[in-house]
Amino acid sequence: MKRMVRAALASTALYLTAGAASAQVQAQAITARIDSGPLVGTADGAVVVFKGIPYAVPPVGPLRWAPPAPPAKWTKPLVADTFGPICPQKINADGSPNEGGAMGPTSEDCLTLNVWAPKGATKAPVMVWLHGGGNTMGAGSLGAYDGTAFARDGVVLVSINYRLGPLGFFAHPALTKAAKADEPLASYGVMDQMAALRWTRRNIAAFGGDAANVTVFGESAGGGDIIVLMASPLGRGLFDKAIVESGGGWSPEASLADKEAKGAALAKRAGAPDGATAAQLRALPVDAVLQAQSLDMGLAIDGRLLTESPTKAFAAGHVVKAPLMIGSNSYEASLIATFKMPRAFVMATLPAGAKPAYADLKSSDEMADAMFTDAVMGGPARWIAGKASGGPAWLYHFSYVPDMQRGHVAGAGHATEIPFVFDTWDRLGVLAGGVKPTPADNAVVAVMHACWVAFAKTGAPTCAAGAPAWPAYTTQNDTLMEFDGAPPGLRAHFRKPQLDAMEAAALPKLGVAP
Repeated sequence: MKRMVRAALASTALYLTAGAASAQVQAQAITARIDSGPLVGTADGAVVVFKGIPYAVPPVGPLRWAPPAPPAKWTKPLVADTFGPICPQKINADGSPNEGGAMGPTSEDCLTLNVWAPKGATKAPVMVWLHGGGNTMGAGSLGAYDGTAFARDGVVLVSINYRLGPLGFFAHPALTKAAKADEPLASYGVMDQMAALRWTRRNIAAFGGDAANVTVFGESAGGGDIIVLMASPLGRGLFDKAIVESGGGWSPEASLADKEAKGAALAKRAGAPDGATAAQLRALPVDAVLQAQSLDMGLAIDGRLLTESPTKAFAAGHVVKAPLMIGSNSYEASLIATFKMPRAFVMATLPAGAKPAYADLKSSDEMADAMFTDAVMGGPARWIAGKASGGPAWLYHFSYVPDMQRGHVAGAGHATEIPFVFDTWDRLGVLAGGVKPTPADNAVVAVMHACWVAFAKTGAPTCAAGAPAWPAYTTQNDTLMEFDGAPPGLRAHFRKPQLDAMEAAALPKLGVAP
């Protein structure tokens, strides 16, 4: 089950391809000054864009597997009109996107971010995007994440790169020994996200943003990392609101010693000697480290960044109290095909105690798909919303399938909500299957994008005209918003028998009462 959850926190390349996101038509130079130095970006009409801004010192050499530090200052204007390289990850040799939608080039010097802002904005709400990809793939520069539509509608959008795979999520006894007494360990990618949020607090006013109104949002692994940020003592004060899209929320507790043992085995596969020092680990070739990686990019309870699993933190109320939107898609089981997992294997990893609630399904494949979707995304989203309702929280379910795909897919697959949220269908380039949005599709884009914009502006998802008023979630009303068309609709007690059964079967194994 642990491996299934980690695999499920990866994104689908179909909806993320780079496309036309980097194009700037008749762009004009525009300047800004941040705490590191002056920047030169581009303005195209009412939208200002700055790309590839360093938010931390490059994590190379002795800074590999170390917490990020603010970048060095510069005096000459830094031209910020090109995305920075993506963080090291496995890239397809034929130039096609990997499962996280990324195509390269890669570099360890990858801790950059991008800003889209309304021209002339002052005190505009800010949204910081954490991309998905299983914490092993992806980048903030992909076409689906273009921030133009958010800037058009009055929001400053920030997308970031963060360390991935074994360069971002790794522990080893030598690194623990070399670290300072209070230095966080193992989850370097999450540390990068924290550094980017601190950068946003310090600098976003230079782009017209309101540093006191920051919403962090993310999908898949990016959403799961937001749950970590909410559960971490170090996450306090970094953001004001949060949105989690298909981010899970039921996570096992992994000790630092367990992660160190797995890290030592990985280092040995990468060519490190027995008893390797921190310096020897940091001298390993990047390619060797990547080739040695496994699917286990889970987090360690290091006593510093995390003192308990996020699941236990939410159960006990030890989390950031902030307005939260959280939800999932109707066919998260699309990941089963993405990662070529046999359904027999899937069924063997799912909580057996929940199976009676799915007995009405016609086939074992349908049961595997439904149980996977509920166990990995749907059930955790509802449970987190209930535990975070003091925030308050709003729960959603995305089930809309584009017109051209209807009848060809089983439901709304993992990551398929992203171009609706970002309003980026025109930025995706050539899509697999030739999917192009119809007027009905664009109506769903309008309502979903408006919900996200409203949440960023006001802390409540007041959606487009025609949408019903969306009540905050409580375990008593058990009501969510289903995005199944335009307008969307409210659903009370959605899949309650199945989700209740999944909670009862899954949570005790995580040390939490259902």
